[in-house]
Amino acid sequence: MSSSNDPGSSHAESSKLGVGIIGYGYWGPNLARNFSETPGAELVAVSDLREERLALVRARYPAARVTTNYAELLENPAVHAVAVATPVSSHYKVVEAALRTGKHVLVEKPLTDSADLGRRLVDEAARRKLVLMVDHTFIYTSAVRKIKELVDNGRLGKIYYYDSVRINLGLFQHDVNVLWDLAVHDLSILDHVLAARPNAVSATGISHVEGRPENTAYLTLYFPDRLIAHLHVNWLAPVKVRRTLIGGSQEMIVYDDIEPSEKVKVYDRGITVASSPDSVYRLLVSYRSGDMWAPLLDNSEALRTEAAHFVRCVQHGEKPLSDGESGLRVVRILEAATRSMKERGQPVAL
Repeated sequence: MSSSNDPGSSHAESSKLGVGIIGYGYWGPNLARNFSETPGAELVAVSDLREERLALVRARYPAARVTTNYAELLENPAVHAVAVATPVSSHYKVVEAALRTGKHVLVEKPLTDSADLGRRLVDEAARRKLVLMVDHTFIYTSAVRKIKELVDNGRLGKIYYYDSVRINLGLFQHDVNVLWDLAVHDLSILDHVLAARPNAVSATGISHVEGRPENTAYLTLYFPDRLIAHLHVNWLAPVKVRRTLIGGSQEMIVYDDIEPSEKVKVYDRGITVASSPDSVYRLLVSYRSGDMWAPLLDNSEALRTEAAHFVRCVQHGEKPLSDGESGLRVVRILEAATRSMKERGQPVAL
């Protein structure tokens, strides 16, 4: 298989895409498993700094080459694309090296720890005609795909708000605050589902562990035309909650990712506002309470869907749903939110 920089012609349909995994800690094993089982892909090599992790790779994937030096993996001509699952602070260095050696890249969220560095990676990938895709896993879930379908076909009407709670006990990160770890999921969903883009953000948060980043935060995003989004994220909660409300003028959605079945529920509920005939200053608000229905969702694993999408984008030159530009938009919001949090919630324009 050729390693040409042209994603539209570099890989024959009959051959497999050789994939290397850089980082085999928390998320790397999931990436390795899915790419090893995805048609059109082949797990060729894995890199990690810790020998005990590489021992696990040898046991499960004996045909894959292992190394503690990711530069060695990048030099392997059988590796045509890499999935990067290293700490956020290392993303720029690793992804840039991969792009410079002609590899297509899927990088764990967020893209980078700064918008400036993210912009450089997006430009480098475009210059080399390589696929740069960000692992915004949630947009590949059947639940979010169904929500986007409902929004796109106008079923909800005009979108009023997006309200999300994403909390749990741990995992505390040492290099990024809770917004960069948890809010990034909702920001990627918002970027994917809504056509509108936020024009300002306001965030507050606090750290309860000395010397560590903020573990509890509240982020508000302001959009044109009275659309608002609010995200509550927390590493220090006694329970795990993943619940989102999306309010529209016609219907409303409750999305509970913890729910084993009926993750998405659509409610025919809302309000109707009309002027009183006897006074132009008096508004009459009536409430509408109709049926609830739960659309049928498939049980496909989001990461499997995403891995197949990445392979298809590389082999056929398609634009990824979570391309570098979408990853960059999310990083810009996170940067602005971090600035706002340091100023105790002062709004920051985007």
